[in-house]
Amino acid sequence: MEMKKVFLLLALTAGLTTSLNAQNLSKAIGLRAGWGAELSYQHPVSTSNRIELDLGLNFLDGTHGIFAVGIYQWVWDLSRLAPGFNWYAGAGPAVGLYTSSFAVGAVGQVGIEYKFKIPLQVSLDYRPGYIFVPDAWPIYDAVCAGVRYTF
Repeated sequence: MEMKKVFLLLALTAGLTTSLNAQNLSKAIGLRAGWGAELSYQHPVSTSNRIELDLGLNFLDGTHGIFAVGIYQWVWDLSRLAPGFNWYAGAGPAVGLYTSSFAVGAVGQVGIEYKFKIPLQVSLDYRPGYIFVPDAWPIYDAVCAGVRYTF
């Protein structure tokens, strides 16, 4: 339960103390790995928001499965500290098929990314989640690294 408090505190802090900076977000496609391996796509919604869609394979406590995640993200520009850096936070639904069980849940995400001058983005994030159905894995979390081509 402590993980829920940490995520809530991060989300509230981001929403209350940080102002959004206008930036030019790009589409991006690539890989994200850590808890499993995912194909990842990011699509801008506005200058400071985007949707991330991930489709992946994972191995959790001896089980394996395929899952899909959709996350609405708020993106904050850190270029005043170091050009090319952003940090982001978001939340969204997750669905999957694990061994022989269908799973439905929700995830959160907080991370940092760097966009090179070439069309390449790297990221490191933390993604906690809660599986509602079938309640076999009530809480999971993972730290993942991502590499994406931007266009």
